[in-house]
Amino acid sequence: MTLAKRIIPCLDVDNGRVVKGVHFADVKDAGDPVELAKKYTEQGADELVFLDITASQQGRDTMKNVVRKVASVIDIPFTVGGGIKKLEDARGILLSGADKVSINTAAVKSPELITQLMEIFGKQCVVVAIDAKRRYCKGAGCKGRNTFTDKKGRHWFEVMIYGGKEGTGLDAISWAREVEERGAGEILLTSIDADGTENGYDVELTEAICRASTIPVIASGGCGSAKHMLDVFEKADVDAALAASIFHYEKSTVDKVKKYLKRNGVRIRA
Repeated sequence: MTLAKRIIPCLDVDNGRVVKGVHFADVKDAGDPVELAKKYTEQGADELVFLDITASQQGRDTMKNVVRKVASVIDIPFTVGGGIKKLEDARGILLSGADKVSINTAAVKSPELITQLMEIFGKQCVVVAIDAKRRYCKGAGCKGRNTFTDKKGRHWFEVMIYGGKEGTGLDAISWAREVEERGAGEILLTSIDADGTENGYDVELTEAICRASTIPVIASGGCGSAKHMLDVFEKADVDAALAASIFHYEKSTVDKVKKYLKRNGVRIRA
């Protein structure tokens, strides 16, 4: 029997407030993280993701006081990311109430950290976030890449770090395989191209990452309706759908989305 799909609201936090942008830029205020966390839990969210989106860029730690406040009002699995650079950072976040830690920039800079976290805290605690951007290429520029073709031509997906601000040259499909080998328990995959557009998830990217790995994959970036979640569940073997705008701006609620998915044959948690 296939596992039930998860619906996960995401809190992108900057300076203690939830924000939402487009393509990782032009962020706008979306509310108080504690109030939103409580509301989504009451609506039936399966898990909650909290990302301190400027911690890595600013070279600072995640705001543990905000993490503690959020943890105090929820009773569902809670993943926290942003600014986690070493084991002590992860330990502090887990002690502040998180169930899992998410690393992105640090995983690219120090891949051995993935294994260290897995060995100390367990695989189930380690989420590697992959922020990927479509890059078009020709000839030698495509060599060694996992490439795809659309109307604009051949392309690959580059892993981006520091909140999507810096390219790495890493191929996202290859990186997904590596993080699994190093001990990641889950991948949080965000399409920077789709982020905040509300035009739907990047199914091509998501499907490719799901094929490349055997660990659970969370689809993120682009959700604007329950139909978009249905599409990504039907077209890619993704384990969970993460969304922000649709919930923050009350275009729908977690319970309404779940009812819609259930009506359309998706096995979801009660």
